[in-house]
Amino acid sequence: MARLANFYGVPETLSPAVPKIPNIQTTRRRARIIECAGDNLQGTQENSPLTTRRRAIAIASAALLVQSGAGASLAEDNGLWITGPIPVPHAANKIANEETGTRNFLKPQIFMADIGAKGSAYRLRKCAFDLLALGDLIGQDAWPYIRRYLRLKSTFMYFDFDRVISAAPMDDKPLLMELANRLFDNFEKLFDAVKEHDFAKTEARYRDTTMILQEVMDRMA
Repeated sequence: MARLANFYGVPETLSPAVPKIPNIQTTRRRARIIECAGDNLQGTQENSPLTTRRRAIAIASAALLVQSGAGASLAEDNGLWITGPIPVPHAANKIANEETGTRNFLKPQIFMADIGAKGSAYRLRKCAFDLLALGDLIGQDAWPYIRRYLRLKSTFMYFDFDRVISAAPMDDKPLLMELANRLFDNFEKLFDAVKEHDFAKTEARYRDTTMILQEVMDRMA
């Protein structure tokens, strides 16, 4: 006896078994996704300009990777990076302390890129401007930050001043050297006061230094 009809009114025993057909639409969509992820993004021909450009970029990238691992001998000649120890900068002019032969604020092992005399003059003006804002931190329990910031900026100014003096005309060298020595003498006194955490002495030394910093900005303008 035939079974009763199901909820929709179709007898279950009389309804033929419906075979499961694979989802053609899903398969095509997946194939298109794979195609888009490959060379042909727009579904065009393989020899389209977009495909050719992408393949050229891929080949060039692979060539660069191979060349980067070819050996360290190429790195020394390309002029893009330093393969050996960081060169220690030195001053060619007499701007060091005559008693010690150096300056107490100089930061060791700092890299000074060769940016030319004009670039050094610009950086001198920029560092002087930055140090003119350092007074806001004095007396706010920021001694480590003041010391590190002063040391970094003054070191840049030291070697930049040396390059500016070396590139200046002979008539301008004495005035520039006198200005540099006055600035660095004040930097040394200020640096000692900051290391001692002496508020009164730091404030007095910084007040004297700001006058010279303003003079440096006017000179390098």
